[in-house]
Amino acid sequence: MRISLSEGAWNKSTADIVAIAVASGKTRLARALGRIEAVTGKGSVKPLASDERFEGKPAQRLKVAAAGPIKARWLLLVGIGDEKDAEKIAWEMGHAVASIARAQKSAALELPEVTPESVRAASQGLMMGAYRYTQYKSDKATATTIGSAVLLGAPKGARGLTSAIRAGKAIAESINFARDLVNAPPNDLNPVTLARAATRESKKLGLSCRIWNKARIEREGMNLLLAVNKGSAIEPRVIHVVYKPSRPKKKVVFVGKGLTFDAGGLCIKPAASMVDMKCDMAGSAATLGIVFAAARLKLPVEVHAVVGSTENMTGAKAYRPGDVYKSREGKTVEVINTDAEGRLVLADVLSWAVKKLKPDYMIDHATLTGACIVALGPYRAALYTDDDKLAAAYLDAAKGEGESFWRMPLDKELRSMLKSPIADLKHIGGRYGGSITAALFLKEFVDETTWMHLDIAGPAFVDRAHGRLPKGGTGFGVATGVRFLEALK
Repeated sequence: MRISLSEGAWNKSTADIVAIAVASGKTRLARALGRIEAVTGKGSVKPLASDERFEGKPAQRLKVAAAGPIKARWLLLVGIGDEKDAEKIAWEMGHAVASIARAQKSAALELPEVTPESVRAASQGLMMGAYRYTQYKSDKATATTIGSAVLLGAPKGARGLTSAIRAGKAIAESINFARDLVNAPPNDLNPVTLARAATRESKKLGLSCRIWNKARIEREGMNLLLAVNKGSAIEPRVIHVVYKPSRPKKKVVFVGKGLTFDAGGLCIKPAASMVDMKCDMAGSAATLGIVFAAARLKLPVEVHAVVGSTENMTGAKAYRPGDVYKSREGKTVEVINTDAEGRLVLADVLSWAVKKLKPDYMIDHATLTGACIVALGPYRAALYTDDDKLAAAYLDAAKGEGESFWRMPLDKELRSMLKSPIADLKHIGGRYGGSITAALFLKEFVDETTWMHLDIAGPAFVDRAHGRLPKGGTGFGVATGVRFLEALK
């Protein structure tokens, strides 16, 4: 998408569709509609707004045929409620107009404020709103969306606005890359092809990308990852992408769960629970998206993405409940339920990353537990860490990006649920506190590293659009991770 700046006003725009923010409240709504009708003519907007019960509330949209001397074909009124944050409003406007446009090829946005922050947000919203996954659609008309957008009211000679457009697009491109991975069907996206996708994108950005095959994984002693892979006909992969600028401020390692399909192993999932299990690699998609965004933005932080990828299938050699395996770190683990495979994969990868990369911060993304969705619902992720400063910084970054996290307790009293009578650990606890005991299991493999676990099982893949989340793969976590990196000192 081509995004540009203009000093012009909305009533002079020649774009196919022009987006205008409208606040809620009787007085503010009347003022906003009156301002529009002063140009388009009395009775051109207010009656339709009344008929459609458009009140300027958040998520409300009203598409109006332009009237009077307006050169644009359509006006899109975007409800913003009581929101006063110009950055959030700009994102909503960009996302709204790109989401709703079909026959319209060009758009213009009247932003409440034209600053680098709002321009970046609008650009990001435009690119994310224009996202369509149509690779397997014969009728490509469903992919139609705007090809160009103009951000209006830009002060002449204002600094930082052009680079803000580039930044917004860079983040959105990385989010949409992650969405594509999550939406891809499992017959096409498996550990091998996921590794190829990471390699292709790394080459485009000039990044180092190392891929481990099964033989290398065996040499590294990642027996938990290999156990999960035993029932699959497709080999596992470990993917390691590195972005390293000169004189980096910090080293941050992101680790991702890459289960390209999870049938549950021998503890097989019900059919209804299995149909969307292509999304079980959303943690790896977010992890890769973050490192690619860091490279696009040229952030002064060394960023690593490490992904453990496999399928969890039911083949003749599949691992069993009751099996015991020795982890890379050395602890023995008794398998209780083969459908709790993600923590086994992560345990070996986290252990390797701690020992070999020695990060300042290590953060993992994983669609780890259904218990997390039971606790927090489908639109919020769980955040686990013992480090208060890290938690505060990440929650602040999430707030700025409109992604929802909730800090959960690493309750030490539940650690006893992981005791095994025959091994060092059981890999799951019991029925209660399932998301917490999963995090406690991972904690066994991170030593003293400043570490955070993000269980994104809910918002990584949703069955209908909600707020900033599109239906299907959402790319959840990428934007927050990038903002966190940008704030590091």
